[in-house]
Amino acid sequence: MSLNYSRRIDFPMVDLAGIVYYPVYWDLAHRFFELSWEEICGINYPKILQELKIGFPAVKNECEFISPLKYGDTVNCKLLISKVGKKSCTWEYEFCNQNNKIVWKATVVTVCVNMDTFESIEIPSNLAECLKSNSHD
Repeated sequence: MSLNYSRRIDFPMVDLAGIVYYPVYWDLAHRFFELSWEEICGINYPKILQELKIGFPAVKNECEFISPLKYGDTVNCKLLISKVGKKSCTWEYEFCNQNNKIVWKATVVTVCVNMDTFESIEIPSNLAECLKSNSHD
């Protein structure tokens, strides 16, 4: 199951050329990642970090810039989980503009960690089940 999110490209997100500055794509991806937890597992990401004391930092990122996003465009994100392992998840992002033109694709591998020790741990079973039920394994 893919999740879909949208937002407008605002002025602080663009560079002098009037296109989205490349690190902003990663910032948007992470914002959509955080939003997805509530939809997938019924728990928001701050609660996962602060109360469950676990996190899912990225350990591998790959992307392809296909076409620029410009000031005033709408970015539409299709987010899906392509793999759930014992300790890690692979997230796939596809950003399109308001005309459904693909502008950016990325793959991010996250690993589950104990936030007190930052050691990798197995994904808790309740979260793993939610992630698996929303994955394309």
